[in-house]
Amino acid sequence: MAVRAIRGATTARENTRAAIIEATKELLGEMKKQNNLQNADAVSIIFTVTPDLTAVFPAAAAREMGLTFVPLLDMAAPAIDGSLEKCIRAMVHINTDRTKEEINHVYLRGAKVLRPDLVKQEE
Repeated sequence: MAVRAIRGATTARENTRAAIIEATKELLGEMKKQNNLQNADAVSIIFTVTPDLTAVFPAAAAREMGLTFVPLLDMAAPAIDGSLEKCIRAMVHINTDRTKEEINHVYLRGAKVLRPDLVKQEE
């Protein structure tokens, strides 16, 4: 078994607790679904938010999803001219037998523009 990282990102509708929690839960849920994960597979999660998201830490959403024994870290992304606004990024470290090529990275909502090469085509 190896430790692998799954990348993901999404955007919140607005800078409110409800919008950030909703977007983060959607992102983590889709990351779990696309990679067939259980909470016990998670080693740690690092979140970043753009400077315009200040209402709540994304880790609060992870805790609400039952990730109570997983180390979580929230950080502020730097303010970069022209960068995507209201963006939440996550890097989930997992224990898995999957290869790097078998990991599904997830980009939702406005964050699809960050890695169009990794966005699953809607059927």
